[in-house]
Amino acid sequence: MKKLSTLFSVLTILATLSCTSTNEEEFGATISQDVDQIKAGKVLFDQNCSTCHNFNENAIGPNLSGLTRQVETDWIKRFIKNPSEFFKAKDERAERLLAIYKNEMPAFPNFSEADLNSILSYLHTFETLPIEILGDTTSNLIPEKIQDSGIRFELEFFAQLPASDTVPALAKMTKMEPIPGTNRLMINDQRIGIYELVDQKPQLYLDLLKQRPDMVSKPGWATGLGSFTFHPEFLENGLFYTAHTEPGGTQPSDFGYTDSLNVFMQWVLTEWKADSPNSKTFQGTSREILRIDNASQAHGMQELTFNPNSEKGDEDFGLLYIGYGDGGTVEKRFAYISDHGGTGVYSSILRIDPAGNNSANGKYGIPSINPFSGIQGKAGEVLAYGFRNPNRVFWDETGKLFATDIGQHSIEEINLIEPGKFYGWPIREGRFMINPFGSFRTLYPLPKDDDKKGVTYPLIQLEHDEAVAVIGGYFLSEGKLKGNFVFGDIPTGRLFFADLDQNPNPEVKSMKVVFEGNETTMEEIVGGRVDLKFGIDAEKQVYIMSKNQGKIYKIVNTQ
Repeated sequence: MKKLSTLFSVLTILATLSCTSTNEEEFGATISQDVDQIKAGKVLFDQNCSTCHNFNENAIGPNLSGLTRQVETDWIKRFIKNPSEFFKAKDERAERLLAIYKNEMPAFPNFSEADLNSILSYLHTFETLPIEILGDTTSNLIPEKIQDSGIRFELEFFAQLPASDTVPALAKMTKMEPIPGTNRLMINDQRIGIYELVDQKPQLYLDLLKQRPDMVSKPGWATGLGSFTFHPEFLENGLFYTAHTEPGGTQPSDFGYTDSLNVFMQWVLTEWKADSPNSKTFQGTSREILRIDNASQAHGMQELTFNPNSEKGDEDFGLLYIGYGDGGTVEKRFAYISDHGGTGVYSSILRIDPAGNNSANGKYGIPSINPFSGIQGKAGEVLAYGFRNPNRVFWDETGKLFATDIGQHSIEEINLIEPGKFYGWPIREGRFMINPFGSFRTLYPLPKDDDKKGVTYPLIQLEHDEAVAVIGGYFLSEGKLKGNFVFGDIPTGRLFFADLDQNPNPEVKSMKVVFEGNETTMEEIVGGRVDLKFGIDAEKQVYIMSKNQGKIYKIVNTQ
């Protein structure tokens, strides 16, 4: 379709010759948005057109973004089928095409009406011309750069986890938090289980690998024991919860997707009941609560937590919050699994009652306070949706709920979470449009009718020249930054802080650290990829952790 490429280039240029408007009501209203038809159109496009076309820039053929919103549908279809009729009739567009490209496009009579409709459905997913800064990249989308605050965290070495591999990451910790109501400080290694730090020395509390021999922690940095949390009444009921990965197909799942997409792994939510809550090693029983299919090693059940501000008698006391990403389904071109409008659990923050039994599998409850509870066709577990990878869920002291969300190629997010809201993925990345059927490296300006999509946009967005994988993070309880939220960039360990109460756009600033008397960075301390995580103890003291060497550092002063 090389000559068809030249056609579309000029069609875009000449769209106004016989059109009085570029309103979609005229040019795209009849084009189907059916997912299966779009997928069929993509197959036809890839087989016939993709060597000459993309949707980011002019290549051998032109950038096709926005074509179906600029040229009449019937004109495009007729021209593809039989361009000679337009040349014979001295159609103004066709004449201009011939003058510019010197070649008359051959006919494609082999395309059926269904084929043409499918191709146009696929083309119609590319709404506008992309933002192009340098080729197909999107640097400098956010011109204001994060400034160094001049503030420094003074760190001291606190603890070392035993190596669970011979190469970095030597220990794969993701979370360190106390058991509620105690000073017992618990930390995980994704390959092994849960440790307790006793006098800053790790003692294995739960050997998850032994308890669940099907657990896998490779490939990827986000597999194995992804998260854990202890029930706010653990001292009375002995209950805590873990999320871990097993190979796809290990057991029947509670949530899955089309059988045309391979199940690579499963995320398993388990409730554990300790016989003696005061015991230094776990002895007790367990039960599986929930099992979800995942299409890749990424973006699964990265967060388990309870609202730390909730007290007995509050409506969300004892309700379990779960951060679940898109499972890699969008990158595998199954965007509809995440773009579900509240009908599925992927790309969502979930809230369940572990003590209930009105779920589909009867193993947990659907809280009546959830926004979609009891609504036919909706997933009652969903609190909010539209996240690529909501890896941390957290509250401030006033009860506001937030989440960090790792972006795709360009934008990282911190979101203020409100029940029932849609946060954009997979059709938005930050405050920009993304096409889940096209290139993930290309962003587009928001359309004029953006309000129709009902997207809630991030409180903070960071471009990838600042941070490539955001992670939180806790609110600091003392020092110069008291009340500020501290967070960072996972690979580089670059540290940031912001007052999330600032409206509408909290200012983000960066900081360095002081270690052993020298001003430095986490990369320099670790000597490579940091794989940054944060921890907190019962006194609200915040810690900085690195998977690279399995080391934990305590913030002892803020300069």
